[in-house]
Amino acid sequence: MTSASEGQFHRSPVPSVTPGDRRVMLRTRDGVPIEALYEPCAAGPTDTAIVVAHGFTGAVDRPAVRRAAGVFAHHAAVITFSFRGHGRSGGRSTVGDREVLDLVAAVEWARVLGHTRVVTVGFSMGGSVVLRHAALDGSLHGGRTEARTDAVASVSAPARWYYRGTAPMRRLHWMVTRPLGRLVGRVGLHTRIHPEDWDPVPLSPVDAVPLIAPTPLLVVHGDRDPYFPLDHPRMLAAAGSAELWVEAGMGHAENAAGDELLERIAEWLMTAGRPGAGRP
Repeated sequence: MTSASEGQFHRSPVPSVTPGDRRVMLRTRDGVPIEALYEPCAAGPTDTAIVVAHGFTGAVDRPAVRRAAGVFAHHAAVITFSFRGHGRSGGRSTVGDREVLDLVAAVEWARVLGHTRVVTVGFSMGGSVVLRHAALDGSLHGGRTEARTDAVASVSAPARWYYRGTAPMRRLHWMVTRPLGRLVGRVGLHTRIHPEDWDPVPLSPVDAVPLIAPTPLLVVHGDRDPYFPLDHPRMLAAAGSAELWVEAGMGHAENAAGDELLERIAEWLMTAGRPGAGRP
């Protein structure tokens, strides 16, 4: 796998949309087709779009992703998409590396659609991707502003790469690094995984956090997360100017995020960084 490098990315060739859902195939800077779905705000036109980055083995049509999108749509327009190697998107998963280019395509699409304020929320692998996207903002698009994010919420994300301290993470590493594991991922979980190692290793989430300011950042984590213990969110929050929510009784990522928590995240995203809102 190769990390995203500096350079220009391709504008998604899609026109502004009329009210109503719209499903399209975007194309990333490195040529991967990415399925994406736009849903207008249920409350009426809004300047804000929330772009949702799912976890590993997720996809735009997975029930937990659709549920989160439905809650967020009470507050803003919503774009969901399937990372490369997931759902109907092309390519193969690089487990958080080149997925940052998939997020760039989705954020840019939101701005093409006319949204002047675009915010990102990511879960697990998607949580690490939204952190890197915000940190690498300028280098991803040569100083252009179409792909920037105005606020970031990272849910159930790792702080560091190669973590194997829990049984679920040891199983995940087996699936990613072994031929038989990748076969299980493809057949059983409908996730196509790239066989090559990272080269070079991408910026870690904890190293990305200091580069995000002044963009507002929220870190959310469950105290019963079976994948990443609480030292991960605490490391992320301590690395920069981030607000930390530790959620009692919550497990991992979008499957464990209840509607009440999703509502609070949406409310935070809607106000973070706006004039007069104070520190998020």
